[in-house]
Amino acid sequence: MATKAGKARKIPERLCVGCQERHPKKELIRIVRSPEGDFSVDLTGKKSGRGAYLCPKAECLEQARKGHRLERSFECAIDASVYDALAEELENKLKAERKA
Repeated sequence: MATKAGKARKIPERLCVGCQERHPKKELIRIVRSPEGDFSVDLTGKKSGRGAYLCPKAECLEQARKGHRLERSFECAIDASVYDALAEELENKLKAERKA
């Protein structure tokens, strides 16, 4: 991926809160805490609010849950329903990838 000047474009990377490894931003799922304190999955990567990134793997979600890593990242308590919603979103994303 060279630009007109011949330089390679830098691919943004983010740290997965589950496995603690760096991955290209587009490969990760973004979890957002809105200014009102609501949590949601941001598939566009453009919602406003504090974000944390997670690999689209069940193991990473489980590691984040067991290690309370999302709580540390967002500096607040996270309800179990948020983890359930993340698990559902992860499952949907994996199904979509299998079909493609």
